[in-house]
Amino acid sequence: MENIDGDLGISTDKSKLDVDKVCDFLSRSYWANKRPRETILKSIENSICYGAYIGDRLVGFARVVTDGATMYWLCDVFVDEEYRGHGIGKKLVGTITNADEFKDLNGLLATKDAHGLYEQYHFTRMEMMRRMADYIRNMDKGGSV
Repeated sequence: MENIDGDLGISTDKSKLDVDKVCDFLSRSYWANKRPRETILKSIENSICYGAYIGDRLVGFARVVTDGATMYWLCDVFVDEEYRGHGIGKKLVGTITNADEFKDLNGLLATKDAHGLYEQYHFTRMEMMRRMADYIRNMDKGGSV
């Protein structure tokens, strides 16, 4: 495996983001594949976004939603399929969890995979999450609370 660490840069500069690539990846993800592009763009606008770059090419992405005082939510983390296995996810999550603005806050995330990665950064598995979209779908089908 080639070492790309020296070529990898992490930035929170939203002007560098390839939003088409972010939208494309999220449209293929299990967690955001039903999000309209407009919703993705609004989520980027209202979050702290981290891009992982090799040169100008976006190879990884993550969003952080926070109150800036007690907690943050790490979400929409992905690494381009072509670049997986090179430590980019570790670098991205490590940069976020060690950032001065987040290092003393409680961090949350919801994921069905990559538990080993997140556990390295002291995330633990959670069992409850309120998903209004699932609730509304159930109610639309005649379900009950």
